[in-house]
Amino acid sequence: MRLLLDTHVVLSWAGHEGRLSALADQQIDDASNQLLVSAVVVWEIAIKRALGKLRTPEGFVADLLESSATKLPISAEHAAGVEHLPPHHRDPFDRLLVSQATIEGATLVSSDEALRAYDVAVLW
Repeated sequence: MRLLLDTHVVLSWAGHEGRLSALADQQIDDASNQLLVSAVVVWEIAIKRALGKLRTPEGFVADLLESSATKLPISAEHAAGVEHLPPHHRDPFDRLLVSQATIEGATLVSSDEALRAYDVAVLW
């Protein structure tokens, strides 16, 4: 299974913020699953760090980029896909993750209940 990790999941997975559900933890630890970290997540973390809204250790983003997770770039198709999403969620980062999960055939790992309103697999 391809698992696209939401920002809060990446932070939890890296041990810097919050906790994962038992199911999310089990699926992330399952070596048969492919973990995807989107450029959207790296972008959101960088913005929140720059604004002082998120504190992570120095080098966190570099460590994330060196992790075993597959890095998922933002394509023009991903960006265009946001246009066709119903307005269930206003967060542009999450909307782009929904578009990526849909286009890439991935399951979105997130505790955000609002994402379940979209036609995308969500695991928590």
